[in-house]
Amino acid sequence: MERRDFLLTTATAAAASFAPGMTMDAKADAVEAKAIESLDARALEQLSADVGVARPWLAMPELPQPHPMSRVSGKPGATTSGRMLMGSDPRLPPMPEKPALVDFFRQRWLPASHLLQSANLALKNGHDENVILACLLHDVSNGSLIRTDHGYWGAQLVEPYVDEEVSWAIRAHQALRFFPDESVGYEYPQSYIRLFGEDFTPADYIQKAYAEAKDHKYYMTARMICVNDLYAFNPDVTVDFDIFIDIIGRNFRQPEEGLGFDGSPVAHMWRTMIWPNNFL
Repeated sequence: MERRDFLLTTATAAAASFAPGMTMDAKADAVEAKAIESLDARALEQLSADVGVARPWLAMPELPQPHPMSRVSGKPGATTSGRMLMGSDPRLPPMPEKPALVDFFRQRWLPASHLLQSANLALKNGHDENVILACLLHDVSNGSLIRTDHGYWGAQLVEPYVDEEVSWAIRAHQALRFFPDESVGYEYPQSYIRLFGEDFTPADYIQKAYAEAKDHKYYMTARMICVNDLYAFNPDVTVDFDIFIDIIGRNFRQPEEGLGFDGSPVAHMWRTMIWPNNFL
């Protein structure tokens, strides 16, 4: 399937789920989330069930089953004993005591096809490692934590552990994707025109963010996320995550205590991905 056909199909599917009153920015996030979900679904279909690849937890509608001998009641997270799930979800691969970024990729995010394709394009295009890492993490919130304003959530999630350039670019790419830049060959996404109309105008906060970003010293890093983002929805391309492990090791400041347990302002966000179905 060609990239454009794939994007058109996923955009149409996303449009069918738009809720009344959704802002255009939220709809754009929904379109991207649907494309990422569809890429990963295709990748999962191609993998054997016994290779240990984790299905994204947000895509799992089944209720938790805390014990193999128990049945799940009608309440999310409840067992027949009336107790609620607190701790590891048995449907998900267990995380190590001190989880690192690579553990989140392997146990929570893979196949992460879109992220891997984006980073691989940046690698092939000869970008420096900050750009590659930014591409690898730019949509990390989408599908693993929260979709709306995913650039802001994703930037906040990684900010304590990466260079300022990387987190700033992840945040800024959310606004920049709505604005073309002919100097680097970035066109306004055709899927936005089909879904939102030719007269669509981004929200004021997006326009303000773009105005501030276009003169920023890290503008081109964020713009390269958009360039490598736009062409990273190829349903026929598979990228090996392992090629990025050394880049992560050199550029991601892994806390000794493990992500989620280092007392940082974002530790709770990482814990949410470790235990996504805790009742409280």
